[in-house]
Amino acid sequence: MIEKLNIVKQRFDEVNDLIIQPDVISDQKRYIELNKEYKDLKALMEEREKYMRLTENIQEAEEIISDGSDPEMTEMAKLQLDEAKEQLPELEEKIRMMLVPKDPEDSKNVVMEIRAGTGGDEASIFAGDLYRMYTKYVESKGWKHNIVDFSEGTSGGFKEIIFEVSGEEVYGTMKFEAGVHRVQRVPQTETQGRVHTSAATVMVLPEAEEFEVEIDPKDVRIDYFCSSGPGGQSVNTTYSAVRLTHEPTGLVAQCQDQKSQHKNKEKAFRVLRSRLYEMELAKKQEADSAKRNSMVSSGDRSAKIRTYNYPQGRVTDHRINLTLYDLSNIVNGDIQKIIDELRLAENTEKLKENSDII
Repeated sequence: MIEKLNIVKQRFDEVNDLIIQPDVISDQKRYIELNKEYKDLKALMEEREKYMRLTENIQEAEEIISDGSDPEMTEMAKLQLDEAKEQLPELEEKIRMMLVPKDPEDSKNVVMEIRAGTGGDEASIFAGDLYRMYTKYVESKGWKHNIVDFSEGTSGGFKEIIFEVSGEEVYGTMKFEAGVHRVQRVPQTETQGRVHTSAATVMVLPEAEEFEVEIDPKDVRIDYFCSSGPGGQSVNTTYSAVRLTHEPTGLVAQCQDQKSQHKNKEKAFRVLRSRLYEMELAKKQEADSAKRNSMVSSGDRSAKIRTYNYPQGRVTDHRINLTLYDLSNIVNGDIQKIIDELRLAENTEKLKENSDII
């Protein structure tokens, strides 16, 4: 363990030196990447310090015990040794997890899209419930979110809603939410009291920086139109809403949330960049998933990942066979325990893959 941590320290010292070099500071892409690496390595260096202190304490205590000339000191050393040995396995496990190669996407902000699937009006209402669940969770994390575009359902909720989330390690947390979510409940419109199954699809796209995805302006058709609200009434009479069509891929991104045409265009370009970036990422994840058969984040957006069963008050995550009878808190944004279990499953997979180097 010490040998591996010393290699990490060597890299930390290198990065520490590199981020103050003028040629690195002038290269935006490299500077951002090195800054992220520095932040991760700094956290690992703090744990290294704890580990070094602990192993030194163990060594010191063992020397006093083997000497045995001072009974009082020997007794104190035994207590110190027991305490240090108790703390060591937990710290080693934490360091092992931190040594697992990190997904470079994890630190990114995200663009999330929720789309109503099968189930008509009830699916739109459920998409609205998911949006509310995520906004409450985002607020609890101290992150920020803002709407990019939406299309309301005829009986409430959304046919589709797109929003941005920014904060620390957002993609690393929210990526587990991508896939098909199902709800089983009696819809408001149901007169016979029968339980229906409806679905909504959640997409989580890592936000791409401009230098990561270059879009040729000649490839983008830009249309301007009036923003519309509920019932198709015009929200404003100026052509402030923006629709972008990326002609080589057919991808479309639009934004009508801001009053300013310029701001809407800026937001729409962010969404378009993220969709193009995610297209490439999805191909890579599919290849990685085929290689390691990962159940947690396969990149398959058509996979059914979770069921919310209202009559039984339960939520089941099908990827890790996790069932919680806590539906009311979960739909009110308390999804951390599910994310923690999924992250643990993913880290366990990564530990197995990297067991030869950790």
